[in-house]
Amino acid sequence: MPERILTLHPSGKAGVNIQKEKYDAVREAILASIPAGGSITFAELGAAVRVKLAGTFKGSVPWYVTTVKLDLEARGEIARAPESGPQRLVLGPGPAATDGE
Repeated sequence: MPERILTLHPSGKAGVNIQKEKYDAVREAILASIPAGGSITFAELGAAVRVKLAGTFKGSVPWYVTTVKLDLEARGEIARAPESGPQRLVLGPGPAATDGE
């Protein structure tokens, strides 16, 4: 039976239990798609991840991108750029990564 991971949600909502192998592939593609020191729109992120996973991923790429993106936000690995519309994402610590300070 494949290993699974329970994702987190930045608003504290219930997460989703998905295959860790798929989570890891999408996480890696998301993090590789966001430029260091820059940002990317959610639409651009979806397109970039689709290209990176082309031919190697079984499942709904848009659904997995949304699910893993929310988990990465909850873990502080990525964050939404403040006051951006459309939604823009950046690398780096978000509110969940304060280490209790």
